Amino acid sequence: MTRLTGRALRLTILVGENDTWHHRPLFTEIVHRAHVAGLAGASVFRGVEGFGASSRIHTTRLLSLGEDLPVAILIVDTEQRIRDFLPQLDELVTEGLVLLDDCEVVRYEGREPRG
Repeated sequence: MTRLTGRALRLTILVGENDTWHHRPLFTEIVHRAHVAGLAGASVFRGVEGFGASSRIHTTRLLSLGEDLPVAILIVDTEQRIRDFLPQLDELVTEGLVLLDDCEVVRYEGREPRG
C-alpha cells in the first residue's frame, strides 16, 4: 500500500466526458495509466456544467440533454512521481486543461485487505 503524507503535488486534468483514446473514455485511460505508473490514487468527477477554450457551455440541464459534460481527474502524489507522469498526458490530452498545485496531504489511508 502506498504511503503519502506531507508535501505533495495535485494534478488536475479537465477534459470532456466524450473525449476518447482508442475508442475508450479518455478519463478511463488516464486513470488506468496512473494505476500502472504506481501513483497513489486517482479520482474522476463529472461536472454538472462548464465551458472551456471552445467557449461552448456544457450542462446537465434537461433541454441540452447533458452532452459532453466536463470531467475532472484528480491525482495526488509526490512532486517527482507526478512530474514523471506528465509526458503520458502530452500524448493523451489534446484538448483540455492540465493543472499542477502544491498541496499538503494530512491523511491518506486505505482499507485493510480482506481475508
